[in-house]
Amino acid sequence: MEMAVANHRERSSDSMNRHLDSSGKYVRYTAEQVEALERVYAECPKPSSLRRQQLIRECSILANIEPKQIKVWFQNRRCRDKQRKEASRLQSVNRKLSAMNKLLMEENDRLQKQVSQLVCENGYMKQQLTTVVTDASCDSAVTTPQHSLRDANSPAGLLAIAEETLAEFLSKATGTAVDWVQMPGMKPGPDSVGIFAISQRCSGVAARACGLVSLEPMKIAEILKDRPSWFRDCRSLEVYTMFPAGNGGTIELVYMQTYAPTTLAPARDFWTLRYTTSLDNGSFVVCERSLSGSGAGPNAASASQFVRAEMLSSGYLIRPCDGGGSIIHIVDHLNLEAWSVPDVLRPLYESSKVVAQKMTISALRYIRQLAQESNGELVYGLGRQPAVLRTFSQRLSRGFNDAVNGFGDDGWSTMHCDGAEDIIVAINSTKHLNNISNSLSFLGGVLCAKASMLLQNVPPAVLIRFLREHRSEWADFNVDAYSAATLKAGTFAYPGMRPTRFTGSQIIMPLGHTIEHEEMLEVVRLEGHSLAQEDAFMSRDVHLLQICTGIDENAVGACSELIFAPINEMFPDDAPLVPSGFRVIPVDAKTGDSQDMLTANHRTLDLTSSLEVGPSPENASGNSSSSTSSRCILTIAFQFPFENNLQDNVAGMACQYVRSVISSVQRVAMAISPSGISPSLGSKLSPGSPEAVTLAQWISQSYTHHLGSELLSIDSLGSNDSVLKLLWDHQDAILCCTLKPQPVFMFANQAGLDMLETTLVALQDITLEKIFDESGRKALCSDFAKLMQQGFACLPSGICLSTMGRHVTYEQAVAWKVFAASEDNTDNNNLHCLAFSFVNWSFV
Repeated sequence: MEMAVANHRERSSDSMNRHLDSSGKYVRYTAEQVEALERVYAECPKPSSLRRQQLIRECSILANIEPKQIKVWFQNRRCRDKQRKEASRLQSVNRKLSAMNKLLMEENDRLQKQVSQLVCENGYMKQQLTTVVTDASCDSAVTTPQHSLRDANSPAGLLAIAEETLAEFLSKATGTAVDWVQMPGMKPGPDSVGIFAISQRCSGVAARACGLVSLEPMKIAEILKDRPSWFRDCRSLEVYTMFPAGNGGTIELVYMQTYAPTTLAPARDFWTLRYTTSLDNGSFVVCERSLSGSGAGPNAASASQFVRAEMLSSGYLIRPCDGGGSIIHIVDHLNLEAWSVPDVLRPLYESSKVVAQKMTISALRYIRQLAQESNGELVYGLGRQPAVLRTFSQRLSRGFNDAVNGFGDDGWSTMHCDGAEDIIVAINSTKHLNNISNSLSFLGGVLCAKASMLLQNVPPAVLIRFLREHRSEWADFNVDAYSAATLKAGTFAYPGMRPTRFTGSQIIMPLGHTIEHEEMLEVVRLEGHSLAQEDAFMSRDVHLLQICTGIDENAVGACSELIFAPINEMFPDDAPLVPSGFRVIPVDAKTGDSQDMLTANHRTLDLTSSLEVGPSPENASGNSSSSTSSRCILTIAFQFPFENNLQDNVAGMACQYVRSVISSVQRVAMAISPSGISPSLGSKLSPGSPEAVTLAQWISQSYTHHLGSELLSIDSLGSNDSVLKLLWDHQDAILCCTLKPQPVFMFANQAGLDMLETTLVALQDITLEKIFDESGRKALCSDFAKLMQQGFACLPSGICLSTMGRHVTYEQAVAWKVFAASEDNTDNNNLHCLAFSFVNWSFV
């Protein structure tokens, strides 16, 4: 096979280096001719006819070659280039598949051993019916010998602990020490990130990952040991002692602090021994475990804010792969001391899936991200380097975590907020923005208003996506403008701000995203105009840097986040950030969960229990458990810089603002909750609902009645559901709007949602006039009377706008009245809505 390919390449190369002369004979290109052609190919692989003729005129050595032969040479040259790239790609895919096959075979062997072990245990238990036998695999996985302080304080004792940690870690990574099961929703395959498993039937929570990465083992080890760079919940990691061990390895004593995900739980810290060494087969190992009886860390005064958690034998096994790259085995095994949090939060600390998403999968994804960036496979917007954008994302996430946790050693102290027991207000007078401008040196610090609440049956991805796409539904533009004013060169003050009108428009400009789109970094421009006459034409736009995570409903995610911070229009690489935002964490319900969300210092809001509505009839009977089957914790934190003399004013504004945001989230939660009593029209008309099926029939029948032709090609035996499916998949954008004085959209098919770049839930916020430009509005107004009189109107081609501010062209728009059919089909005066069809639309 290889010989045939080589012969084919030799023949194609030979034919490429020959051309026909004037007598019709093949003549080989000279070295000078090939060199001249290659120079042109490097600049323009596909030259035009004029360019080829110009080449013949300018280059005398090509004068005896026909333009057609030059064209053939470039065609062959492009073909050979394509073949080389394809061959290189196939070789890379083959290496990856070979490594993945090896990994799967090893995993299969491990599972076979686990099956054999379980069969032996089952037979032994049958023989010992009267004896209580503990599971040997669980015992070996979770037993943590309590080493005395004497052992931990001597190098020989630490080396013994390190060797024991190494053996336990390897038994978990490649053996049967833990009963691993495949993580739900994460299927292995050649295009997947890796193979993921979580533990069952053992104390603590554990997760395991195996994957392929195109980086060298030593580089991967350096990245993974720098845990704060990829583990967003890691606040700090300090190495206190390091000394060499046998076989060229090193032993380190490490103290690590992690953030709490909400205001309702204390943060965690770890005191561990980390052992780095290499194995005889060339593999590289970094393993780690907690030490008993260790100190409180660098600051004993702040130790009261942390709960000491335990890390059982965990780590990274990195093996070099044939042909380059590495195979990685990652194990994270923790005991997070769930007793220290309220009952409703304990599933977060007892879930191996949460550990897998936050630590294990994040580590593998981060390494793959760096590998693709180093290979030049990723392209980012606005000319930013990947490392700079990654730093911005990390700073936003860290700033938000700092605000949520409010550690005392960072300068945070709690402030009383009158009338808002559910809202925590903290101030930090040590945080200054002096590095922005000398004129801001009088700033008093940063104030944070935060709250946590329980949401019932609200999908986190849907909630965050709504908050991202429809900022005007919950945000106050003047508050955003106040925060943005801290980045200006001039002074600012909260009282007496210039009145500004928010246009309701936001433009989202993507900067970059991770390889699986689980996190997006973007710049948001909020458009506003001053109401003062002297500067009515001045732009009052506000710019935000924003990260959004977990908006894919099908992804197996730990949480969804929307974090943003005002930035200067120039967007320098060292721009100061004061992040605010939302975090929604799903909490798996379990029997016996307490609804009491009170802690010593914090109180939470149950939004859905405060609604003044009763259960819907269909949920009142037989489906009462569905309301508690899906719960999540929403944490809100907003930060505001303040001057010393305006601290009380800013605190009052912050409390009022967060309270209004909570009220807005309450309305959104009602709208998007599947079991809500008053769901929005968009959720009623979701694809497949009875309302949508009926509306699809009315749209089709009314179109035929008015225009005399069929909108949908429906068979005589077609069902009602098929009418909706045809309408939903129709290539033209079909939208329906209400008959209010200001028509608002109520339904759209898939093409209509794509054209407006929105969702069914958010569609009801869009008015008819908002999507047309000036000429389109004039055409609609001139034909509106005709539409109402004869029942339909045909609008000329024009341009409309999507919710993201993009222009959309269409060849024609047809508008018609939609009548609600009566039972006897004789009353055509029951007008229900207006329908529009945009034909052959496309983005400009």
